Amino acid sequence: MNDWPQNWYRDETPSRRPGTPSGGWSDARTSDLTSQRPAGSRQAGSRQAGSRQAGSGQAGSGQVSHQAAGWPSQPPSYTPPGRRGSDVPPGSLPRARRRRWGPRRVVKIIAAVIVLLLIAAAGLYFYFNSKLTRVNALANYSGRPAAAAGTNWLLTGSDSRGGLSRAQEDQLALGHDVAGARTDTIMVLHLPANGNPPVLMSIPRDSYVQIPGYGYNKINAAYSLGGPALLAQTVQNATGLYINHYIGIGVGGLDGVVNDIGGVRMCLAAPMVDSNAGLNLKAGCQTLNGAQALGYVRTRNFAQGDLQREQDQRLLLKAVLGKMTSTGTLINPFATIPAADGSVKSLDVDQGTQLYQLAQVGFSLRNPETTTVPFGGFGTESVGSVVLWDHAKATELFSDLAGDRAVPQSLLSGSSASGTAPGSTAG
Repeated sequence: MNDWPQNWYRDETPSRRPGTPSGGWSDARTSDLTSQRPAGSRQAGSRQAGSRQAGSGQAGSGQVSHQAAGWPSQPPSYTPPGRRGSDVPPGSLPRARRRRWGPRRVVKIIAAVIVLLLIAAAGLYFYFNSKLTRVNALANYSGRPAAAAGTNWLLTGSDSRGGLSRAQEDQLALGHDVAGARTDTIMVLHLPANGNPPVLMSIPRDSYVQIPGYGYNKINAAYSLGGPALLAQTVQNATGLYINHYIGIGVGGLDGVVNDIGGVRMCLAAPMVDSNAGLNLKAGCQTLNGAQALGYVRTRNFAQGDLQREQDQRLLLKAVLGKMTSTGTLINPFATIPAADGSVKSLDVDQGTQLYQLAQVGFSLRNPETTTVPFGGFGTESVGSVVLWDHAKATELFSDLAGDRAVPQSLLSGSSASGTAPGSTAG
């Protein structure tokens, strides 16, 4: 008796082969069954067929016993189209599904993510670039120094209270009703074209120089009298250096940038106390917030006054830009985006400066060689106490920068921290 399950083939509609007689069918099952017949099965089949004709005791239905034909007692498991020859165990996902996560698909997904990130980065770049405040800081004029190798940036920090409320002025110990703006910080950054280290040079704000159209005065008066354009012309005339780009930031901007990057770590050799600057810092390494950082660069409560303040300004600038360009900040969008947003909104730049150039400045200021225009002494003029330059050394320094040559160590005063002197002075 046939022990196969009834209708075992109905999980797949049989397909008719070309040439199969009407009513007959043939599909993969019959092919598989045929392929599993043992040798000599055809002859055995012929003998069985003959026995049916002779009525040799087989079932009256004329069926041939599958055991007698050498067929298996159960039909082989049927493999649907698309899975023939597969070694996928029963119950597992079809191979087609597993291929969805093959190497090619993974590569496509990664490529799509990279493209989206690039698009987002490009969008952020153009957005931040558009937020820069551009001013007419540089202009051609008769007698302007010729452009030379390398790039020179004029960096300024003003005491402008623009945009600050009275409460913010109190918080930052800035005082009230201070009109106009003066430059507390004047620096020239030289980026060599020959692979030499960048050089960051401070110009004392009380340097006694000639201001075009106004005679001799303290150099920071140029900013008060004619803004960035007159200051840039004064610096170029006094140093002989062609200024390619300009960056300016106010006191409120510095406070905001430092807070945006989560504070800046400074290591102090001694306590720094100045009530006028709202400063009360202990010795040692510590993280300064925006108000503390502002007081740190404003105090002049030192034996050498502005000469030490200029070193502190360079140290803070290096620390801020070092943190902004650190790997930990750059790979963290929650730190990078607020820092970039706060920075570009706080800066004034010349008309030709683009965001990528500011990034170059940031990386260059992580570890520059630093110095101050060689000091020649203090003097007293009609405008008050002034700083005089050592003109021989200053001329040599300016000449090396203009010629894009390495600056001798004898002309590099460097930067180091110092504790404040007794008393309280800020400006």
